[in-house]
Amino acid sequence: MKKRRRVSGKFYFGLTLILSMAFLGIFASAISSYSPTAMDLASRYEAPSMSHLFGLDQNGTDVFAQVAYGARISLRVAFTVVFISALIGLFVGSLAGYVGGWVDQITMRFLDMFYAFPGFLLALSLVAVLGPSISNLIFAMCVTGWTGYARLVRGEILHLKQREYVVGAQALGANPIRLIVRHIWPNLLGILVVQMTFGMSGTIITESGLSFLGLGAPPTVPTWGSLLNSGRRILTEAPHVSLFPGLAILILVLGFNLVGDSLRDWLNPRKT
Repeated sequence: MKKRRRVSGKFYFGLTLILSMAFLGIFASAISSYSPTAMDLASRYEAPSMSHLFGLDQNGTDVFAQVAYGARISLRVAFTVVFISALIGLFVGSLAGYVGGWVDQITMRFLDMFYAFPGFLLALSLVAVLGPSISNLIFAMCVTGWTGYARLVRGEILHLKQREYVVGAQALGANPIRLIVRHIWPNLLGILVVQMTFGMSGTIITESGLSFLGLGAPPTVPTWGSLLNSGRRILTEAPHVSLFPGLAILILVLGFNLVGDSLRDWLNPRKT
């Protein structure tokens, strides 16, 4: 009897990190006793204490509250961008890989055009033109985010459509849509999920980078990137302002990377 593969311990550790940050973001209003926008200038730069676990920033705003609400923004952007990008990439890559010929050639040249521009710089330019907002940020990141998924799906379909079960279903008269949906997509779902997991961490870093430059969410919306930016000028006086949002980014990115790495090993075990 074939032994069933089990995911490694780092999968559960990474999942715990992700769920902890998700819990923090979803229940931010219940966990934190302070508003992420309330100010107390008389107590600004206050160090971490029992009343303010992460201390106060330059406006006397509770850093813990901002980190908690920032988790909500980062996860919302990450899941939305990755879902939309993967969905577009799945359809475009399936069309190019299955049809082939001139359709594939045109699609790949279109993808090459997007790859000629660094994704972060293109997103930076779009947000700078459209203005800082959550919707504009998501749109700008989706413009280039789908290309990696399309290339991955296209390459997998070029391989899968030569398999015996696909050729057999085609010989029995199955139409192209049924072949793709029922026979091809289920067999590339695993590798697509792994790519989406790694995409989450990349999206969080990009969102934080754009917010750090002031081109992410509006100034009134607490984000981890804007917290890092506000604390960089006072690192020697109040390092806690940058320390805790930086740790939050580290924890969430590490969690997604551990989960993605574990899933990749589970789906494609190394032969020893």
